[in-house]
Amino acid sequence: MPRPTGISTVGDLRRAIADGAVPRRDVHQEVRDNLIRKLHSGEPLFPGIVGYDETVVPQLVNALLSQHNFILLGLRGQAKTRLLRALVTLLDDEIPVMPGCEINDDPLDPICGACRARLAAEGDKTPIAWLGRDARYVEKLATPDVTIADMVGDIDPIKAARSGLQLSSELTMHYGLLTSVPGRKCPRLSRRSSRRLRSRHDRIGGSTNARASASGCRSPRWKTSSRMPSGAR
Repeated sequence: MPRPTGISTVGDLRRAIADGAVPRRDVHQEVRDNLIRKLHSGEPLFPGIVGYDETVVPQLVNALLSQHNFILLGLRGQAKTRLLRALVTLLDDEIPVMPGCEINDDPLDPICGACRARLAAEGDKTPIAWLGRDARYVEKLATPDVTIADMVGDIDPIKAARSGLQLSSELTMHYGLLTSVPGRKCPRLSRRSSRRLRSRHDRIGGSTNARASASGCRSPRWKTSSRMPSGAR
């Protein structure tokens, strides 16, 4: 849904949510609501995807309506990446975020230390920014050189030295792809993902079906390069 006009501070956002002008929901519910709207209007769900109308697409729709995580498996050229990129069209046009935040934090419930401090100091007058849906999708090829730091993040000693901070401070953290893309919101994702990636020898192999899910907290979708004869499962 398009962004309402006249919302530039946290106070404006609170009032807009209370009035129902801006929805507040997690990303699974957001995708589900927008998918239902498209199904009712008869819009094409995945333009450019040919030959999957009776097989892959219905299974994908069922997974999204059920708010499930899923992995796409198949040979090269079977539209796995195209399908994932098409899911971006099921996101809202824009969502509110904290301006200048490295992880595009939620203005109403930030998990970043700098954003929490700013919100405590400025209160409802804290400015907000709006993030387009294309900026919420990132791709990372699952090659053997991908590390935990790439996906989740790691301590940045250079940032600590320049800022005069202890390494134990969360402000020294360099965030990876999972934490830089807002999911509304999954504060336990980094810790759970870190444990799972370490169990795979600090690497994500090209054929590893890595799942970054946590109890009560759903993860982004992963595309892998496992070779299987079917288009999607």
